[in-house]
Amino acid sequence: MKKLSELLKDVTYEIIQGDPEVPVQDLTNDSRQIKEGSAFFCFIGAQSDGHKFIPGAIKAGAKALVVQREISEELKETDPALLQDLTIVKAEDTRSALAYASAEFFDHPAKKMLTIAITGTKGKTSITSMIQMILSKAGKKVGTIGTVGAFTGDEFIKTETTTPESLDVERFMDQMVKNGCDACVMEVSSQALMLHRVSGIVFDYGLFTNLSPDHIGGAEHKDMADYIHCKSLLFRQCRHGHFNADDEHFPEMTKDCTCDITTFSCHKDSALKATEIRYLREAGFLGMSFRTEGSLEEIFKVSAPGEFSVYNALSAISVCLAAGIDTAIIKEALMEVHVRGRMEPVHISPRFTLLIDYAHNAVAVESILKAMRKYEPKRIVSLFGCGGNRSKLRRYEMGEMNGLYVDLSILTEDNSRMEDVNDIIADIEIGIGKTDGEYIVIPDRKEAIRYSIEHAKDGDIILLLGKGHEDYQDKGGVKRPFDERVIIKEILDEIGWKYE
Repeated sequence: MKKLSELLKDVTYEIIQGDPEVPVQDLTNDSRQIKEGSAFFCFIGAQSDGHKFIPGAIKAGAKALVVQREISEELKETDPALLQDLTIVKAEDTRSALAYASAEFFDHPAKKMLTIAITGTKGKTSITSMIQMILSKAGKKVGTIGTVGAFTGDEFIKTETTTPESLDVERFMDQMVKNGCDACVMEVSSQALMLHRVSGIVFDYGLFTNLSPDHIGGAEHKDMADYIHCKSLLFRQCRHGHFNADDEHFPEMTKDCTCDITTFSCHKDSALKATEIRYLREAGFLGMSFRTEGSLEEIFKVSAPGEFSVYNALSAISVCLAAGIDTAIIKEALMEVHVRGRMEPVHISPRFTLLIDYAHNAVAVESILKAMRKYEPKRIVSLFGCGGNRSKLRRYEMGEMNGLYVDLSILTEDNSRMEDVNDIIADIEIGIGKTDGEYIVIPDRKEAIRYSIEHAKDGDIILLLGKGHEDYQDKGGVKRPFDERVIIKEILDEIGWKYE
């Protein structure tokens, strides 16, 4: 147990009431999670203001409040007897305050492991898996935090966001330490950096993948400049930065960084450069090979398709070499790595290739489809839908992109949420109608997958896009189990399919 003053030793605050030496049993920003003796941090969010829950938090046993605004109205609603032993302090930003307090509460677990943080628009999840595989083969126990959830070394925990709130980040890292982890590899989103979810942590390595317009508008980023700025904040809280020098935003990402800089690329002079890039296709297998020059001269193969996989591999190689991992171990790991829901192969026939990928916007889809053309398939068959209660522009763009690059599109459902799937498909058809692309409509996703398998031709590449690592389908606001790997197996059993 620590005193509030200890937890806030790295935070500038003003004492409004009470004793900052009050012992704190627990921290939370969720009034529903209050325990006796908790400190309640009041966030001001896009949808709600945590200060409004102060009366309930005090009644539930909170002994300290960390606030960001004047709260006299909220205190009027509280039993005066409960205010006598209450400590209230005011911080400039309660999200930042919680981050620093959480690090102190859990005794700074990041200082007890090798820490690697990855930021960028695309590639974070794939690179996390690559680095995890490499470090594991080097004998290290590795925890991860990212899009697919948190792995604490012994337990997998589903999360709602790529980078959870700071309290959860520190809690997960603390559990990693207790489970004997030597390293933590974390995806760090622009939202996380903007909202201080990793403040208070100094990472050993920060890694920049690439930037393209994403998360602009609404409660996210006001414009591209804000998006770039937030991404770049990571490199003010890490010791060593590794950057994709080919990305057009590389100068902006490094402009104000405080770490040392290491670069990798496929096209520019850099510390580590990939050359002699080749596309590999064998029975049911797509991959890449390339030679590195600069700080390391070696030939690598990676069991993931597309030039973007070369960039992902380069970034993993760059960081792991700097961390002292042997080249032979890196080579072996890259040959074996498969990332759930990221160009993930499902081997059901040597006649064609079936891949599952999370791509759910036009930028990601275009990158994948252009890469698939390099393998000279008989056809590219793309099965996809779009999310309900989301921008219609994404539907038009997805339809148009598939119409331009795909031989056959199968329009189906994704997470339709509270919308009618047929309305969503009608929007996609507007986009695909701008092209000469051939398409069919099969609203039921399982039936659409069945069709893609039963009508596959020799040499086809079939892409199941949009769901990726997800194991559910959100329809009518209800999430039901829907794991495409399980669905494929069910279909194969139902039609009596045998591996040829």
